Amino acid sequence: MSQKKVLIVWGGWEGHEPGKCAAIVEKTLVEEGFVVAKENQTSVFADSNLARFDLIIPIISMGNIADAESKNLSAVVESGVGLAGFHGGMGDSFRLNTDYQFMTGGQWVAHPGNIISYRINIVDKSDPITAGIEDFTYESEQYYMHVDPSNHVLAKTTFSGDHCSWIKGVQMPVVWKRMHGRGKVFYSSLGHRPSEFAVYEMAMLLRRGMLWAAREENGDNRNGARPRVKVA
Repeated sequence: MSQKKVLIVWGGWEGHEPGKCAAIVEKTLVEEGFVVAKENQTSVFADSNLARFDLIIPIISMGNIADAESKNLSAVVESGVGLAGFHGGMGDSFRLNTDYQFMTGGQWVAHPGNIISYRINIVDKSDPITAGIEDFTYESEQYYMHVDPSNHVLAKTTFSGDHCSWIKGVQMPVVWKRMHGRGKVFYSSLGHRPSEFAVYEMAMLLRRGMLWAAREENGDNRNGARPRVKVA
């Protein structure tokens, strides 16, 4: 059985410390047996051989992407390459590119109160990505997002209204998975700071989500078939 190949592309807004986050994600995937390549230029997304990777991890907050780059990235995911990411590195990338947002299933628009304490509620406890993880309290930015209704939501949060009274009681997806063509897409809005990877639930949800999204051995992720996911 050949090792799966993953591409991590990092950059964008330095406030999210993308280099440090990329190093943490790389370590996680190496532990899981992946062969990891890292790049810090979006031009790699236009590579005609991009489909050689089984999984792509964008860690690029804000920034820009050329039309040819976004179209090629979307095409390889549609063909079966997996896509996974977290927080602004995937959910607030390329604000002007709707093709990218259509693929990822959501876009950040606000985080009322900035760094606050809030609750994460597991919605689908039967999924292998969330297995054994209970509701938990988390301290970070509580992302308010515009979200695709076709997402399979795994976890959510509820806004208290303390910082914006008009969104009191709004339930917002925090973790989801979805299909984009034959490619599996996973997203978690947790992870504003590299230090948050020390939170077991945050790190485990992302680890399992990345493993789930990686392309199947037969090269086809059709119907979102579930690979075995390591449970700690």
